[in-house]
Amino acid sequence: MFDGVELKQLTTHTDERGFFREVIRETDPFFDHFGQWSHSLMYPGTAKAWHIHQRQTDWWYCIGSLKVALHDLRQESATRGHTATFFMGDRYGPTCLKIPPGVAHGCRALELTHLLYVTSNVYNPEDEGRIPHDDPSIGLDWTAFPEIT
Repeated sequence: MFDGVELKQLTTHTDERGFFREVIRETDPFFDHFGQWSHSLMYPGTAKAWHIHQRQTDWWYCIGSLKVALHDLRQESATRGHTATFFMGDRYGPTCLKIPPGVAHGCRALELTHLLYVTSNVYNPEDEGRIPHDDPSIGLDWTAFPEIT
């Protein structure tokens, strides 16, 4: 993973009624401050990429399953130009992902998925950067099926 990107493993408390899970506490070391809470519904196969912020931090939690990709564009980062992919959601264990400013991010829904996310700032179109999903400098193919092994 990249410096500043954190994946918090979540604890789930279950009983015969269902479960309870805390996602973020204001006292979590990986949490800075609250700006906005948002909810996005994605249908299976939907990809949303690439987004980048210069000032905003995102914290993602999903209900469903996502393939997540991060691409580090921070000037002074040791992992500048690197891309990482991983999975998060119900099938992969409960987690909360912290995405710092300067890290481009995107995801593809593997099933009907709800992405709940907290941001450090309220929406500001001047901080909302976009990079084409097929940008050749990143080289990630969002339409590719899983590798055959």
